[in-house]
Amino acid sequence: MDASIASATSVAQRIISNVGRTLQGKEDNVALAVMALLARGHLLIEDVPGVGKTTLARSLAQSVAVSYRRVQFTSDLLPSDVLGGSVYHQATGHFSFRPGPLFTHVLLADEINRTPPRTQSALLEAMEERHVSIDGETHVLEEPFFVVATQNPREFYGTYPLPESELDRFLLRIDLGYPPAHVEKELIATREQNGSIPDLQPVAERHALLAAQDAVNRIQIQSHIVGYIHQIITATRQTPLLDLGASTRAALALSRAVRSRALVLGRDHVTPDDVKAMVVPALAHRVRVAGVSDTPLVRGEAVRIIEDILHALPVPL
Repeated sequence: MDASIASATSVAQRIISNVGRTLQGKEDNVALAVMALLARGHLLIEDVPGVGKTTLARSLAQSVAVSYRRVQFTSDLLPSDVLGGSVYHQATGHFSFRPGPLFTHVLLADEINRTPPRTQSALLEAMEERHVSIDGETHVLEEPFFVVATQNPREFYGTYPLPESELDRFLLRIDLGYPPAHVEKELIATREQNGSIPDLQPVAERHALLAAQDAVNRIQIQSHIVGYIHQIITATRQTPLLDLGASTRAALALSRAVRSRALVLGRDHVTPDDVKAMVVPALAHRVRVAGVSDTPLVRGEAVRIIEDILHALPVPL
């Protein structure tokens, strides 16, 4: 196996282990978050407040020694509050650009669905192109650039639905859920009264993370795996149970996700198991169930439809 892939696997496993210290009992979700990071994607976490969404984002940034900013999305948040803007200096008579919190390596967009669509859409260019255009000037974002967005279930008061174009920019969607009972009891018994989270020491430098992201592109994906992915994507478009099937961007996202999983698990090639493991977190938020509005039950139905598609298709050997 390529030495760079072995090195990248080591980096990934160190990050997963380190983040796992603050999110005990959530090893699978931590691994998915690291896979999204290595694939140069973005992560959407949907769950009720207080289950560790913020902890996950902050722990990832601390583990890799990169910059981290958190933006609390509210109903009165403006695009300029996220992107930044031009500031006039009276003494010189000139404008200068003052970057907003978006200019960081790891951005936590907390409760993103509490802000109106205009502000939500301020992230679209940055998430897709890795730059933002303000007042006719393009400002490039430094790599790595990783958005971790959290959203509360839409039934919570004061939330706005994320449009399909926004959802399509997230490589993976996960929900954390409550911790296992034994972990929650230990937290109750040992966590300080103020609920503070212990600081983590970095286990990888920024250049090592960038090298690991580059290594994902060297993971082999053979033609029969490509065909398997395309069959799944096509099936989501053909089933009458979905009004909106997976897009071409979704197919590319799934391809990146399965490569990242293979690397994290120490392989230089993709297997059908990688595809089966990543289909739901990569596709379920990109499809729309036929004839119904979005609710937790409907999102669960989207997962079941995709799982049924997966089970109906032959697995390549």
